[in-house]
Amino acid sequence: YISGSTKTSQHLLIIYLKNETFSVHPIPAARSRPLTLLCRATTMLSVRVPLLHIMDPQQLQLSPLKGLSLVDKVNRPPALSGTRVLASKTAWRIFQEPASRKLKQLPPYHDIWQMYKKAEASFWTTEEVDLSKDIRHWESPKPEERYFISHVLVFFAASDGIVNENLVERFSQIVQITEARCFYGFQIAMENIHSEMYSLLIDTYIKDPKEKEFLFNKAADWALCWIGDKEATYGERVVAFAAVEGIFFSGSFASIFWLKKRGLMPGLTFSNELISRDEGLHCDFACLMFKHLVHKPSEEKVREIIINAVQIEQEFLTEALPVKLIGMNCTLMKQYIEFVADRLMLELGFSKVFGRRVGEYQRMGVVSSPKENSFTLNADF
Repeated sequence: YISGSTKTSQHLLIIYLKNETFSVHPIPAARSRPLTLLCRATTMLSVRVPLLHIMDPQQLQLSPLKGLSLVDKVNRPPALSGTRVLASKTAWRIFQEPASRKLKQLPPYHDIWQMYKKAEASFWTTEEVDLSKDIRHWESPKPEERYFISHVLVFFAASDGIVNENLVERFSQIVQITEARCFYGFQIAMENIHSEMYSLLIDTYIKDPKEKEFLFNKAADWALCWIGDKEATYGERVVAFAAVEGIFFSGSFASIFWLKKRGLMPGLTFSNELISRDEGLHCDFACLMFKHLVHKPSEEKVREIIINAVQIEQEFLTEALPVKLIGMNCTLMKQYIEFVADRLMLELGFSKVFGRRVGEYQRMGVVSSPKENSFTLNADF
């Protein structure tokens, strides 16, 4: 073990080995740059374990993973510092982390930890998506269909950035339990992959820079307001961003799934499957965190948030960027969005708002004509 200190123009090097002290040599300061760095590292070590107390080498464990099995490393959350500052003085348990929790302890929030492991198992990268055939397919759709696809992709790219902003600025700062922070950290990584994927798709399909501009700002403004609202509670924000990932994305995902039925854009449709799976999991996690809250928003407040989100998404896909451009039925798309909202309300523990029945949607298609380009709500959803 090496320790060093600086005295004017000299460094003193003391080497301790096998309980014996060897000769002491003064080293000129001009030649001691590597030693200086080593001294700093040793000083950092001595803060945790004073060198005077480590006469026995066995007292110092250089690797905290020594003796830890693969099962331990895979299934146990990382330890947290006991000096973490609590984000809230309320009695809400998910905003507090006991200082006594250690790496060797099993996670007490098993359901949250399992959601993290599920997200971890769903990891993918943009390199897995082949866009080589999409370049040829891009000329097949009609001009209005290409217009719709390009603007949906720009909408997705902008929305994922906003979701990440909320995770970094709000949720990761407020929630303190290890399991949830693990999930949020992994979600941030996946949202970055989504953004990269959308950027690749946009660069592949869209050559005009003007077409890459995000035109529909109402959904983005709505989400940003929830990030900036200092009066909003965590529970309200959880519901709002569950609506962003569960409602705002639902109709757009459905429109791209419809392209898959036509055999178009295999790279786009495959990436859509991966991303929609991720967003569905993120929405489920938001509902799980909501259930863990002691003080939840009222059902009236939750209904208000959900209805507002539904109205914005319906306006987006029936007026600002109508799905009729690609041959889908706007009325049925509105009803589908309401069905998704009802499902979200049930997951949050409340009653339906619109009363749409799943059976009705399994029997009908979101298309203008049942004979061609049919789109049904089957196992894809």
